[in-house]
Amino acid sequence: MKVTKDMTIAQIIQIDQNIIPILMDAGMHCVGCPSAQGESLVEAAYVHGIDADKLVDDINHFLAAE
Repeated sequence: MKVTKDMTIAQIIQIDQNIIPILMDAGMHCVGCPSAQGESLVEAAYVHGIDADKLVDDINHFLAAE
């Protein structure tokens, strides 16, 4: 499965909980907060000043390597 920037943080974590460190390393430390349940990756990335496209690439690269 590939991650897209329109997916919620909760959906992404359901794919593989090992994605959490990738999000944390990118500066997204709110993976457990209530807004992560409904906030898309692109919305969260914008709030945190993170490049959503790079983050999606990093996550999908990780998933492909598993």
